[in-house]
Amino acid sequence: MLTVEKIGGTSMTALNDVINNIILFNRSGKELYNRIFVVSAFSGVTNLLLENKKTGEPGVYHKLANFKDFHKPLKDLTTRLKEINKSYQGLGLNIEIADQFIETRINDAQTYLENLSNILASGYVNKENILQAAREILASIGETHSAFNFTNILQNKGINATLVDLSGFHDHRSFTIDQRIKHDLEDIKFDETICIVTGYAKGTEGIMREFDRGYSEVTFSKIAVAVKPEEAIIHKEYHLCTADPVLVGVENCYPVGNTNYDVADQLADVGMEAIHPKASKPLEINDINLRIKNTFDPEHPGTLITREYICEHKRVEVITGTDKVMIIDIYDPSMVGTPGSDLQIMQLFYNHGISYNFKATNANSISIVIWEKDFDKKLIHELEENFEKVTYEKAAMVCLIGSNMDRPGLLAKSASALAENGINIKSAGFALRKVNIQFLIAREDFNTAVIALNKAMS
Repeated sequence: MLTVEKIGGTSMTALNDVINNIILFNRSGKELYNRIFVVSAFSGVTNLLLENKKTGEPGVYHKLANFKDFHKPLKDLTTRLKEINKSYQGLGLNIEIADQFIETRINDAQTYLENLSNILASGYVNKENILQAAREILASIGETHSAFNFTNILQNKGINATLVDLSGFHDHRSFTIDQRIKHDLEDIKFDETICIVTGYAKGTEGIMREFDRGYSEVTFSKIAVAVKPEEAIIHKEYHLCTADPVLVGVENCYPVGNTNYDVADQLADVGMEAIHPKASKPLEINDINLRIKNTFDPEHPGTLITREYICEHKRVEVITGTDKVMIIDIYDPSMVGTPGSDLQIMQLFYNHGISYNFKATNANSISIVIWEKDFDKKLIHELEENFEKVTYEKAAMVCLIGSNMDRPGLLAKSASALAENGINIKSAGFALRKVNIQFLIAREDFNTAVIALNKAMS
């Protein structure tokens, strides 16, 4: 049974658990093989290379992009990666070889970046393309580092492991990502080795250009489509649960167990990613089942996501949401009966590259919810120029999500649970298929709302 498996950054940092709970768990001899592992960088490394994903704190990339000295940050990065190497010496990592590898890779990257910086300073080239190339070069370092170390440790434990470095660092051939994957995997006998593959893959289209920080799951998805495994598996540091155990308590939630790709898309739309949406589509189209497993709970089968699954009982599968959204309300008395008002608004959103995850309309107004990080005052000014009144405010969204939850009284029961806890509903909505019922509430009520809905649905 061939599997393609993805290991996230937090799990990768706990390599001892990965080896015991994923590589060796209930396996020995030839049972270890027929597995392709796509690995992320160790936790926090890509933040140092690019920028902190949560706080936006700049990394090496932003020094170069702003014409500042990036040599010291690169030197500091080398020191940090060597510290990480040292932490895995007890697992069998050959420190001398690992340090030499990462020193060489960063020195080579520095040469490339210096060339890009000089070209950028000339002012004769497209700045965007040069900076995009810099992001690609820097991003590749993290996954190459973790994949090299992981492979070395497994080999030193007597396991036949093969490093597949898709970064193409010194390969000048003009491969697309799919072509590179096919080329680098085509001669490997999967039943005789464990493949450790970099989550970054170099291609002419630029994986960072289209997917940015979601690229490792896209690589994972593309490999799965290429080799057609029995199953694709993502190992995370937690289960895909019916609610956030930190909020509602571990005893008040449980792993989802089974769901479908539509539900996975709904979760991603509010920031609870089982998998990046652009990575899930190829799996869904090619009818490849996806399993989400908890690295630290190896005996549990996790949650299986398939294309056709529909829960046989009517129930809410997941209660989730986010407290990081903004509501923009556009009002104009001329909207009523006038075709195209919605189109005009959507065109402005499109022009600013802003997507939305909720929209509600009535005769004279349209309310749209976007991520707070995407909020742009320029968009607001353009809306104000075209419509009578535009207001906006910070908010939270709580969602009931499931593959089969359309039953009488669900909406009333949900609204009552919120009302009983003193929570006012600012707006609410759902599409005809009723896989996601959304409530817009005050941001400070988010935690209470999730707990209340989880209790009401249990």
